[in-house]
Amino acid sequence: MDDLPRAMRAACAQALALLLPVACAGCGLHGVALCDPCRVALRPAPRCRDLGGLIAWSGLVFDGQAARALRALKERGRTDVARALAPALRESLRAAVAGARRPVVVVPVPTSPAAMRRRGYRVPDLVARRAGIRPARLLAVTRVTGDQRALGRGERASNVAGSMRARAGASGLAVVLVDDVLTTGATLAEARRALEAAGARVVAAAVVADTPLRHIGTGRTGSDERPSCA
Repeated sequence: MDDLPRAMRAACAQALALLLPVACAGCGLHGVALCDPCRVALRPAPRCRDLGGLIAWSGLVFDGQAARALRALKERGRTDVARALAPALRESLRAAVAGARRPVVVVPVPTSPAAMRRRGYRVPDLVARRAGIRPARLLAVTRVTGDQRALGRGERASNVAGSMRARAGASGLAVVLVDDVLTTGATLAEARRALEAAGARVVAAAVVADTPLRHIGTGRTGSDERPSCA
């Protein structure tokens, strides 16, 4: 419905609300999948972070409406939200490939088998497709990892170390990694390791949103103190 005039979109949303109870994924407003103020809040504003030599671009800050919309997609089966988040990934990917001297392949961070069974879809892949991107699934999970959410920075890196492998066909490719949320960068670092071990070159990363947390596990937060990577 994104291409419909606002009045028609609102009428369609009201009609659907009569059939299926729905609430805004960004603020909880009843009767609409995503209200206009939340659509505005999800307009991308690309920024970057240097992850030890890997430049990662994000379209949104993982806070407020963006965080709630992503949680709705990841935890509540709200696949309709993927289309509203797609511009953030599209713009971060555009920034990531700017100036590239050769074609790049977009590779999503792999979803664990358990998460795939639970959701029925792969979040990075779904948002990428809604953004008009055809991702190449060149990474696979090789072992079960623990839940990252309660772990500190070093624990996250140890948790995912050696947990991925590249599939056949990665050698010689220039790759941009895509994911939904960037926190410490441990998952992207492991994905990069696996691809480069197979002969690929990871040139950048692009994510939907970047968390404002700098000191994971310490309780200290902030959003703007980061190395320049423009």
